[in-house]
Amino acid sequence: QVQLIESGGGLVQPGGSLKLSCVASGRTFGGYTMGWFRQAPGKEREFVAAIRWTLIGSTYYADSVKGRFTISKDNAKNTFYLQMNNLKPEDTTVYYCAASYVGSIYDPGAYAYWGQGTQVTVSS
Repeated sequence: QVQLIESGGGLVQPGGSLKLSCVASGRTFGGYTMGWFRQAPGKEREFVAAIRWTLIGSTYYADSVKGRFTISKDNAKNTFYLQMNNLKPEDTTVYYCAASYVGSIYDPGAYAYWGQGTQVTVSS
C-alpha cells in the first residue's frame, strides 16, 4: 500500500522559513514525479513544485514560489522535501505531497497518490 506522509508544517512569521518533508513508502518510485501542491478553502488545488525521481532529479516550480522555495529528495530515505524561505501571508494554506507516473506534472489530476496535508500559516 502506497503511503505519503507529510510533516513540517506550522506557524511562522512573514519572512521566515519552514521545511516540509514527505516520506514515501509502499513501492519503488523510480521514474515517478513527486510534487507539492497547496489548496486554500474554496479554491482549486495549486501546483507548487515537483521533482523527477531520477538520477538527474529535474525540478519545476510555480512562478509564485520560484526563488523562494526549493524542492529536493533523499533517495536513501525515500523522502522529498520542500524548503520554503521568505514566506509570505499568501503562502498560508494546506500543503500536500503527491506522486505521479504519467501526465502533466502541473495537473493534480495526474497524481495517483496523495498525502494527508499539512497546514502552513504565515502570520505575525
